[in-house]
Amino acid sequence: MTSVTVPGAVLEQARDVAREVADLAGVVVDAAELLTGRAALLGLPAAGLVSAGGASHLLPGPDGWCALTLSRPDDVAAVAALVEADQIEDPWDAVAHWVRHAGVLELAQRARLLGLPVGVYGEARPQEPVVTRIGERAHGPLRDALVVDLSSMWAGPLCGALLARAGATVVKVESAARPDGTRAGPVAFFDWINGGKLSYLADFTRPDALRALLAAADVVIESSRPDGLRRRGLGPDQVPARPGRVWLRITGHGAEAPSADWVAFGDDAAVAGGLIDGSAAAPRFCADAVADPLTGLHAARAVLSARQRGGGALVDISMAAVASGYADLPRGNPVVAADPPEIAGAAAELGAHNDVVDRIAAQRLADAC
Repeated sequence: MTSVTVPGAVLEQARDVAREVADLAGVVVDAAELLTGRAALLGLPAAGLVSAGGASHLLPGPDGWCALTLSRPDDVAAVAALVEADQIEDPWDAVAHWVRHAGVLELAQRARLLGLPVGVYGEARPQEPVVTRIGERAHGPLRDALVVDLSSMWAGPLCGALLARAGATVVKVESAARPDGTRAGPVAFFDWINGGKLSYLADFTRPDALRALLAAADVVIESSRPDGLRRRGLGPDQVPARPGRVWLRITGHGAEAPSADWVAFGDDAAVAGGLIDGSAAAPRFCADAVADPLTGLHAARAVLSARQRGGGALVDISMAAVASGYADLPRGNPVVAADPPEIAGAAAELGAHNDVVDRIAAQRLADAC
C-alpha cells in the first residue's frame, strides 16, 4: 500500500506557519505531524481520484472537475434527489454518470441546495482571516485562558488542541443529539485531537448554561453555519463578552452569503481552493483532507495573533481560502507520512466534566463582577 504524501513545498509553507504558532504559544509544533498524523495513525492509503479517507471522490464533467463528499448516512440518502432518480444501486456510479452530462457547476448548485459537501476545482481564492473588532481589548497569558470549543471533526478541534498544548483550559462542547462525528470513528484519531480537553454535554434547546460558559470564555471556537448559533441567541454579538475575548468562526467557504451555508469537509474544500496533486487536467487529491489540518494550524495562528493584540475580535477563516493559499506551490518532492504521532491520553467521555466546567464558568463570571 502506497503511503499518503504531502508536496514538499506545501509542507515547507505550513512549517513557516507552525513556527509562528510555536513562537506565539511557546510550544513545539510539528507541521508534518499535523498534516500526516491521521494517515499515519489509521494506515490510510495514498489518495487518487478517491480521497485517502475514502469519503470523497473527484468527478469530471464537461466544464471541469469537482469533489463530492459522502461521509454521513444522510449524504448517501440524498444522492437520489441529487441525480433526480427514484432509486439508485451505487451512489458513486449514479453521480459520476450524472455529472458527465450535467456538468460540475450544476452538480455543485444542486448539492449545495441539499446540504451536501462539494467543491468545484479552483473556485476559491486565497484570503487571510477576516478580523472584526467586537469587544474590549485585554491581555493575559494563554495558560490562564478558558477556551470553549464548539467545533467538530478536525480543523476546529485541532486549533483547540494546539491551544491546550500551550496551557489553555479547553472545553469541548457537544450535544447528545449531535456529538462530534469523529467520536464514532477511529478512537486513535479522536484521542489525538481531543485528549486533554474537558468534555461538556450541552443542551442547545435550553442554552442558559452554555450562554454562561460562552460569557466566561477567553476564546470561542465554532465551525457551525454562521446563523446556527445566532438562531439560539448564542452568536458572538449576542453573548456578553469578557474583555479580550477572541471568537473564531471556521467555515468551509466564508461567512458571507451565499457561500456561508455551503457545507465542506477537508478534501472537497482543498479541491475548491485548487490544492490538488497532479494537474488541472488530471487531478488527484492532495494528502489526507489537507484543508482540515492546514486550517487548524492557520486558525491557531490567527487566535494567538489576535490575543497578542488584545483580542476583542471576531476572526473568520475559510477552509477553501486557506487551501487556495497553497494552490500555486510546486507539487514535486513529496514527503511521506510521518510515524504515527504520540497520543498523550484518551479523550474524556461525553459530558464527563459538566460539573467542573459549570464551576469554572460561575467562578470566572463572579470574579468579573
